[in-house]
Amino acid sequence: MKKLVLVTTLLLGATSITAQTLEELKKTQAAKKDSIAAIQGRVNAIQAQIDAIPGWKIGAFGTIGGNISGFNNWFAQGIPNNSAGNIGITINPYANLLQEKYFWRNSAAINLSWVKLDDEDDPTDDDSFREATDVFTVSSLFGYKLTKTLAVSVLGEYRTTLLNNFNDPGYLDLGVGGTWTPIKDLVVVVHPLNYNFVFSEGAAQYESSLGAKIVADYTRKIGAINFKTNLSAFLSYEDADYSNWTWTNSFSYTLWKAIGVGFDFGLRSNKQEAFNFALAQEPAIVPTPTLENTDNELQSFWNVGLSYSFQ
Repeated sequence: MKKLVLVTTLLLGATSITAQTLEELKKTQAAKKDSIAAIQGRVNAIQAQIDAIPGWKIGAFGTIGGNISGFNNWFAQGIPNNSAGNIGITINPYANLLQEKYFWRNSAAINLSWVKLDDEDDPTDDDSFREATDVFTVSSLFGYKLTKTLAVSVLGEYRTTLLNNFNDPGYLDLGVGGTWTPIKDLVVVVHPLNYNFVFSEGAAQYESSLGAKIVADYTRKIGAINFKTNLSAFLSYEDADYSNWTWTNSFSYTLWKAIGVGFDFGLRSNKQEAFNFALAQEPAIVPTPTLENTDNELQSFWNVGLSYSFQ
């Protein structure tokens, strides 16, 4: 009986000591977290001062994603012997000149990916990597400040593909109007006078037109997080079917040094692209598609993978 009482007392004492130790560790951890938050706050304040200094601000961040796989006699699937893979890369570079009376903002968005599926039982299939996502956009915005947040501006923006059908189509927007920068990282462009040049070859049926250009861009770095969202829209004065818009988003979180995880996705609506894609289908669609009766389905892409921040 005495042994039982002794053992029980020891267990209760050990539990009490463990509970006290756990509480002490939690208090110490909370204090350290508060210290880290305070240090990060001071770092962010210094970074804000650095960002406010006139001059060039240059940087980039991006995402690299990919995987490969192989199957041998995996009979549960339709192609039991195959090798497959996909590779994707996104890069968002920028170079901005910020001065007291004017600014010059330059940026690019590059999103490329390749996929392959090699059926090893079919010697005639394509076993190479093929182009999948193919997005390239570069823009340059110059503005002269009328007030702290408003400026008259000129914008040039070019959009096309790089891997396949370069400049077929290609879109070049040139226009003038105003730019609003209500906060440091948000840029809103409204250009009521803009011409949308569309370049194409062969039998493609694209039309250039006069219209309005609207761009909203928010690019932010908060500690280990890089974030960019960009909406670019053209509203044709000649025909609503000539209008188009693209919304792209990039997010990366740095885990170690410059390496982290990233996520990208984009949406696009462009009826002229949908129409020309329908015309190119084999066998030909009956009745022959027209711009008016083409179903303008929403376009989209996404990519998840490792990220690398160039700072």
